[in-house]
Amino acid sequence: MNAARASLVALLLCWAFAFGQMAFAQVPVPPLSGPVVDQTDTLSSDEIASLAGKIRDFEARKGSQIAVLIVPTTQPEEIEQYSIRVAEAWKIGRKKIDDGAILLVAKNDRKLRIEVGYGLEGALTDLTSKRIIDEIITPRFRNGDFAGGISAGLDRIIGVIDGEPLPPPPQRSQPTSSVSPEFFNPTNPFVIIAVLVLGNLMRSLLGRLAGSAVAGGVVALLVWYFLGSLLFAAIAFVAVGLFTMISDGFLSSTPYVGGSGGWSSGGRSSGGGGWSSGGSFSGGGGGFGGGGASGSW
Repeated sequence: MNAARASLVALLLCWAFAFGQMAFAQVPVPPLSGPVVDQTDTLSSDEIASLAGKIRDFEARKGSQIAVLIVPTTQPEEIEQYSIRVAEAWKIGRKKIDDGAILLVAKNDRKLRIEVGYGLEGALTDLTSKRIIDEIITPRFRNGDFAGGISAGLDRIIGVIDGEPLPPPPQRSQPTSSVSPEFFNPTNPFVIIAVLVLGNLMRSLLGRLAGSAVAGGVVALLVWYFLGSLLFAAIAFVAVGLFTMISDGFLSSTPYVGGSGGWSSGGRSSGGGGWSSGGSFSGGGGGFGGGGASGSW
């Protein structure tokens, strides 16, 4: 009896070790840094930008989301298993509409898959997905034209989804050129800093009295132009003029653009990876159930 128990325990430990090794060896799902994620350096930056622009334009017009992922391999998993993990992590498509699609390419495995969200399974069927792979994408892949194959495949996927009646994307409010009166609130730190910089500059160029008058006049003109109120403009003229006259030396201890150890003049960093040229991109909460098709070249 003891020998049987020992054998059973040993067998369970072996199974646990094997499954643990398989789980440990799984290819991680990369973060969704943009509409096109290429972990193989197959596509140039211009090709990525072009494909991403096509996807973003389609999303803005139709509402549906598409993403492209290129990885070296999905092994030890089959591409179908790995694709589902990507879909669950990225959640491409709108929540409760589930109108997302993912084009996954495992370059070293020479395999690819179109993963389809629940809401698109009636249009982008398994058969349609298979035909897109076999007739449009893989012939170009065999010739080494990965960018062309992906672009042509996206065009066909977009064409199919366009025929599906989906809720329109939410209308985004258009930016206006008017400036909110709140911007001129005297407690706004940006207003205070701007007045300090302007006053210091005018005083250094024109002297205390003239510089204060010019600084007050500039701010008064801006207030009158944006708010259309002569009363507010007059108040701004007096307030800024007096403030400029009595603020001697304040900026000498305040860091500003151009000063050593002061604010950086560069804004956002230009390096660091990710898909920064087109803004942020994230999934909308779409669901997937394994619909789609796979192929190879």
